Amino acid sequence: MVPVDDTELWVTDSGGSGPVVVYLNGSFAGMKYWKYVIAGLGDGYRHICFDERGRGKSKTSKDYSFEACIRSLDAVLKARDVEEPVLVGWSYGAPTGVFWGDRNPAKIVGVVAIDGAVPFGITGPEAQARIRKLFGRMRPMMWILRPLGLAARMSAAQHADVSIENNEINAGIGPMLEGAAFQVRYVLATGGNIGSSTEEMEQVRASIEPVLAKNANLKISAKVPTGHGKILTGGAGAIGDAVREIAGANADEQD
Repeated sequence: MVPVDDTELWVTDSGGSGPVVVYLNGSFAGMKYWKYVIAGLGDGYRHICFDERGRGKSKTSKDYSFEACIRSLDAVLKARDVEEPVLVGWSYGAPTGVFWGDRNPAKIVGVVAIDGAVPFGITGPEAQARIRKLFGRMRPMMWILRPLGLAARMSAAQHADVSIENNEINAGIGPMLEGAAFQVRYVLATGGNIGSSTEEMEQVRASIEPVLAKNANLKISAKVPTGHGKILTGGAGAIGDAVREIAGANADEQD
């Protein structure tokens, strides 16, 4: 358990001397979703996973903000004495990795952004009302959804707050991506998500295209024919390839 702020985070560390890969979960998911990616990459990498506040085996907190998640990542890296990680973030974890890299460009190898960290967010009063309505409907099912990694130990209102802030973060991430001084590799899904149709999600993903043209450090590694929620399973191989690409490029630079 790693202490941070008013809580403690459950962390696993495979050890080893290979490149360090730190996995950043989706909004309400725990670390278990990474098992196929980790198995595919194998023992040549040091794998570090952690459950965010109120998720998985970590303790709850009074602060579930995006900045709190950045502090969580800082605490885990410091506790495990990690320098120059590859950050692999799915959904909510993707902008977390990009923001951390923007603040620590000399301390990061790169980011693998899995169906996230694209400059599109559903914002404004109508969008917020839609999100709050969605989580309000999910409230009676939270106890079922938590073990599946689809809900955290938060109230429905807190779930909505996290989702609303995530949309705002993504909506404004374009300039940060355009100026990124580190490598970012995107692995994108092609299907829909909970509360969003395939067409809407493809509109979200298409927003990355203008940014790719402005920064050669950003590239799409793969598009996987699966939905947002299944990409860590169906896209495990493509995610592993993106990690190898970033880690290999860093090794070539050091040579």
